[in-house]
Parts: sequence; C-alpha cells; structure tokens
Amino acid sequence: MDGTVLVADDDRTIRTVLTQALTRAGCKVHATSSLTTLMRWVGEGKGDVVISDVMMPDGNGLEMLPKIQQDRPDLPVIVISAQNTIMTAIQAAEAEAYDYLPKPFDLPDLMKRTARALENRRRAPGPRNEDNERPDELPLVGRTPAMQALYRLVARVMNTDMAVMISGESGTGKSLIARAIHDFSDRRTLPFVTVTGADLQDLEGPARVLARAKGGTVLVDEISDIDPDLQARIVRMIDNPGEHVPRFMATSQGDLAQAMEDGRLRQDLYYRLDGAALHVPSLRERVDDIPLLAEHFLAKSEREGAPKRFFSEDAIALMRKYSWPGNVRQLENAVRRLGLTARADEIARSEVEAVLGNQPGNEPVLGISDGDKLSASVARHLRRYFDLHGNMLPPPGLYARILREVELPLIEIALDATGGNQAKCADLLGINRNTLRKKITDLDIRVTRRRKLM
Repeated sequence: MDGTVLVADDDRTIRTVLTQALTRAGCKVHATSSLTTLMRWVGEGKGDVVISDVMMPDGNGLEMLPKIQQDRPDLPVIVISAQNTIMTAIQAAEAEAYDYLPKPFDLPDLMKRTARALENRRRAPGPRNEDNERPDELPLVGRTPAMQALYRLVARVMNTDMAVMISGESGTGKSLIARAIHDFSDRRTLPFVTVTGADLQDLEGPARVLARAKGGTVLVDEISDIDPDLQARIVRMIDNPGEHVPRFMATSQGDLAQAMEDGRLRQDLYYRLDGAALHVPSLRERVDDIPLLAEHFLAKSEREGAPKRFFSEDAIALMRKYSWPGNVRQLENAVRRLGLTARADEIARSEVEAVLGNQPGNEPVLGISDGDKLSASVARHLRRYFDLHGNMLPPPGLYARILREVELPLIEIALDATGGNQAKCADLLGINRNTLRKKITDLDIRVTRRRKLM
C-alpha cells in the first residue's frame, strides 16, 4: 500500500495496532484520539484515507462526514464502530462513508478495505438524508457477518423505488427491517401501511389501502399465506397504483419457490415484489450475536424500571447452544422475564434452564426438514431457473456454473467456520489441502484468518 492514512480512535490499543499494521504495509500514518485534530489534518489537505471511530471524546465521527465531503469530496472515510446496530450502518451510508465495519473488527479485512480505498481514492456513492431525527434505537442488533451484510443491503436499497421481498423465520424481525427501510428512506414522512388478507376481502380493499398509503410504503405481510384470489387484487393494485405511487414490500416465512409450485403464491405477484431480496438470518445463523442481544434487552428492561442484571458465563453458554425456534422475539421475552425474576444481580445458568425448559430439537440452519432434502431445494431452484428462460434453453456451460454456485459458498462458509485455517478447512471438507488452495485461487476466494481486535 502507498499513501497516508489518518486514524482517529480514542482507544490507544486500536491506534497502536493500526499504526503498526499500516506502517508495515508501507503507509504513512497520523493517529489521534481527537476529532478536532482529525478535522484540522483534513482541512490542511493531509491524508489519502481516513479510518475513524464514531463515539469520540469530543464528538461524533458520523457528524463530521458531511464536512469532510464538502471540503474534500474525494477523501474516502472508513467508519468503525462498537455501536453494532442497523442505525449506525444506515447513518454511515447516508453520510456517504466509503465503508463501515463493526467492532470488534477483523484486522486483515480492514487492511484490505483500506488498500482498496487507497487504490480508488474516491468515495463510493451513497444516499443522502438531511433529516437528523432518528429513533433512539432499533431492535436490530448484530455484529456477525450475516447481519452486517443485511445492514449494508438495507442501506443500498432504502432510497430506491424497487420492491423488496423480505424472507426469514418467525421472530427474526422481518417487519422491523421493512419499517427501518421506510423510516430511513425519502418516504419516511409518508404513511407506512401493513396489509393482510383481511384488508383485501372486498373489491374496494385495494383502493382503501392506496388511499391510506398516500404514496408511502405498502407492506404485504406473509404474502404466501394470502388467498391466491386476493393475491390477484394485489397484482392489480401494483399495476394501477393511482396518482400517488407507493413503494411495495412483502414478507414471507416460507419457501417462495415451493409456494409457487404448490399454487399458494401467484408467479406474477412474486415477480412484481421480488425487486430486491433480503434474507433476515435466524439466531442459529448468528449465534455470536446472542450475548449482544441479551445485553441489549437487559439494558432495555433496566430503562423501563427493572433491576440491573447480567448473565453468568455459564448462562450465556447455555443460551448460545439453545436452538431458539422463536428467534429474536423468543430471546427478548426470555431475557425480559429473567431480568424480572432472577434471584440475584447475576442470572445463573439454572435460572435460564428453568425459563427455556427442555432444549428443542436442533433444526438445520438451512431450514431443510427430513422431508425436504437439499437436493429437493436445488431441484426447485433449477426448475425456476429453466422457467425464467421460457421456451429458450439457458446459455451453454450450465453444469460448470451450477457446480461453481454450490462450491463457492460451501468453501467460503467452511473457511469462515474454521477461522480461515486452510488445514482445518480441508479436513472439514474431506479434500486435500493442495486441492483446497487451487480452488481458493480458481474461485477467487478471499481468505481471512480470524484475529479479533477489541
């Protein structure tokens, strides 16, 4: 790497580690614990990239971004933050940050992002929003890669007009994601209307929905549960929205491809709503977020008058092993109950056991039951892929493309699960280490050894 990096963080350890790593990589580094000093450097024309924390002793790093963009629009700013909420990610996107990483961050990953920023030396485009009023908090908290990827996708689609399909299990927060997209979008001052089958029972139902929305957002809740005859009314509502065109979103718990195959979901409705597809991960897909969420809900209970509590290490360990069939909603209810009923400030493992009861049978992360094997899901995907081409055949080379689509995520997920250790990954996959290395090169997979920095 070649260039000058400005580092602003009130944590001396982070400043030291970043200074050492960036210097070894060939960069010049100016590090400070003060936003005032950072802004002086920026005003003097110093630096090719900025790495800044959000909460600093003398201000908020996000609030400095508009000033940096105004004075030096080509200066990339990478935001790092311990406030691992969707609001932080969205605010970073709105302020046109070049990139955003949650703490604790992966040092090699941050180095790669810094290298790309130095190569580009320009700010990635992003939506602006001049309204500084924000909810105090949103119950969408997580630092895992799955949640951070979701946050970034939300930030990219929120100010577009495209329809959004949000999938995920019950209790994961699908409606909260939809509401967040609306509340942070250009339509935030307009109504947000949730629609169920009951709202469409009579012929005037769609007209009433459009009248209530007034060009805001219409969310169709659990789309595949609505009667197909009523779905036809939604299709006509989307095609003929009247003078004030709303944005349409939908949520679904189930497999939409299977719902179309079973006749429970109209294809024409699916294709109208599937502009941007967002998947909200289950708690089983983001176990590392459970302690963070538990702490969040305990703090929320305390603000509402409950005693101050904290979980023992054994209690958190048990919660991480639990399958949470009700996902975040079930976790919130359990934590709030424990916050009220615990015998001491420290919530013990035995108390968690009493609230959770017997461990439910572990469900596969991909939601594939014994009667719905992976091969069946792949078959449905392939049938839909062929259907999209109508009477035409897909382009040649289908076999290699399909194998690549399966192989790439398999290797990426296995590498992530083994912390980037290629020997362990090769053993997990049951292939030779040299074969794994060749596949990593051929598939252009980025390997990051997991080194967490607090």
